[in-house]
Amino acid sequence: MQHSFILKRHADLVDRMAEAQGVDLEETMMAGHLTPGELGEAVLACTGCAAPEACEHWLAAHEAGEAVPDYCRNSALLTELTARFKR
Repeated sequence: MQHSFILKRHADLVDRMAEAQGVDLEETMMAGHLTPGELGEAVLACTGCAAPEACEHWLAAHEAGEAVPDYCRNSALLTELTARFKR
């Protein structure tokens, strides 16, 4: 049960961070630019973060379109997706 909660929390954080960058992960996957495996890896990378509260606070305090914080374990992926597929 705890494992399921952790995965859901971090999947939500990855999705919200992408949305804050103007990237729809579902559309990006449907277009073939992101595989389900790559998304899964991003969620797993996020679960390795020692302070997910930092992202939650960042998301609450920043407007859409601001650069991904450097401490995000998925900053490189999200920056790339933002540059290529921002809606």
